[in-house]
Amino acid sequence: MRTSRAAAAAASLPLLLLVALLVAAEGRRHKDGGGDEEAKACDKGWECSGSRFCCNDTITDYFKAYQFEELFAHRNDRSLAHAAGFWDYHAFITAAALFEPRGFGTTGGKEVGMKEVAAFLGHVGAKTSCGYSVATGGPLAWGLCYNHELSPSQSYCDNSNELYPCVEGVEYYGRGALPVYWNYNYGIIGQGIKQDLLNHPELLEQNATLAFEAAIWRWMTPMKRKQPSAHDVFVGNWKPTKNDTLSKRYPGFGATMNILYGDLICGQGSIDKMNVIVSHYQHYLDLMGVGSDKAGDNLDCADQVAFNPSSKNLDS
Repeated sequence: MRTSRAAAAAASLPLLLLVALLVAAEGRRHKDGGGDEEAKACDKGWECSGSRFCCNDTITDYFKAYQFEELFAHRNDRSLAHAAGFWDYHAFITAAALFEPRGFGTTGGKEVGMKEVAAFLGHVGAKTSCGYSVATGGPLAWGLCYNHELSPSQSYCDNSNELYPCVEGVEYYGRGALPVYWNYNYGIIGQGIKQDLLNHPELLEQNATLAFEAAIWRWMTPMKRKQPSAHDVFVGNWKPTKNDTLSKRYPGFGATMNILYGDLICGQGSIDKMNVIVSHYQHYLDLMGVGSDKAGDNLDCADQVAFNPSSKNLDS
């Protein structure tokens, strides 16, 4: 996890949009559920209530522990990895199961599900990597190297936020699978996953399941009303408006970066911090047997206008 101020900014959510997150998430929960209210038991080994995804394959049907090990081959290498022994397949699957009834990894059949898992984990791998060009296995083999920011340059406390005020003595540096920064982000994500992250942000570096849960919640949750989530733009739930097409925003992996990082990565041309995320996604597709040739259209966001321009830029 890079300790630079730019990396921290890239992980933060725009402040002005935070109030809308939970409202959008709740609406999304009802929309994604669909179907009948009665619990629907299927022969897939899981139960879910009121979801049209109940009888689809779950992630464990097509993504096995050995594949997780291949994707994150060096995460437990104690010579370099800073979170050795922390991340594992069980933690990911346990967290993912909470979102499968909403379509995470269960939308559109096996191939779409595999691609979504590769896409989500591609972001995770890139954001928690300690890989470098001559590292063993190459620069893409070192995802999940971190679970928190090393040597943070600040406490990431925004005292102007009255909804999620800083707690005395608590620091809000980057933690988790998709690193969370700033008090207001810990507050809103904590509400989303029903954990008191505002008072206890350390939970994201103490509990791998919660760390994955916070990251998947962010993947599945629109940042603002009438906007898509990263899940939506990836699996085909979203149809661009005329304004979207004028802003060069189209469905695909590139738009997931737009939603998660905005203009801190997108709209800046072919920059390294964007390309490394795309490379992780493509590499994981190959390792999972899907193939990088199936990565889809609109892979990058080099020319996209941000859905939500950043309210804070730590480089300025």
